[in-house]
Amino acid sequence: MRVFIVDDEPLALEWLRSCLGRLNGIEIVGEAADGDAALERVAALDPDVVLLDIQMPGRSGVEVARALARRARPEVVFVTAFSHWAAEAFELDAADYLLKPVRADRLEEAMNRAQRRLVAPDTALATPSTFEAGFWVRQREGLVRVLVADIRRIEADKDYALIHTHLRTHILRTTMRELEDRLNPKDIVRVHRSAFVRLSTVRRVERNRRGLMRLHTEDGAVVDVGASYAKRVAAALGLPTVDPDEP
Repeated sequence: MRVFIVDDEPLALEWLRSCLGRLNGIEIVGEAADGDAALERVAALDPDVVLLDIQMPGRSGVEVARALARRARPEVVFVTAFSHWAAEAFELDAADYLLKPVRADRLEEAMNRAQRRLVAPDTALATPSTFEAGFWVRQREGLVRVLVADIRRIEADKDYALIHTHLRTHILRTTMRELEDRLNPKDIVRVHRSAFVRLSTVRRVERNRRGLMRLHTEDGAVVDVGASYAKRVAAALGLPTVDPDEP
């Protein structure tokens, strides 16, 4: 994978070079220290991925990404010391957003994500999904991108949603109704007015006489299925349907 680095800080450039040099299949094809030079050299070198600082002399990294978006652009990974640009980076469909000082493992993760996006089927790229691929959530170190693919279940907590992944729980200010519009039901299913579950994580199902279910997931959670969701969840799991209103 051919990578181009844009950063006006020599120490940051050196660190990125060092980290990328330890990754298999990565070739650094060029560097630039400002936005104008970056656009010129990216057009000439046609890299697969651009590591792009945001605050630089001349054009900002965001302006560079917008200009690249007007053509068949490479994958962009923003690298910056500031978290407040994350929302705009997401709007520009960046592959990832790394906060300085960049950890080597996060850089490797970003390269892997860019690689997956590069090899995505053309048909998928031609018909982009209206559903979210991930969410930006706040943590002490700034904004962190949580991919939908990593979400195991979601539960409501007043005006917030607790998003459970296999590593940790994140808090997002949103409603269950908004999430239902933003999540692909083929990935994560709403099972209750206050819960979503990735059904592939369900390991055991309990039913009462009325057919209402409790789902036992692989992480040990027990999630009740609401009466109005029972038939849909049973069908998605391939279970015999039982009408919860039957006597």
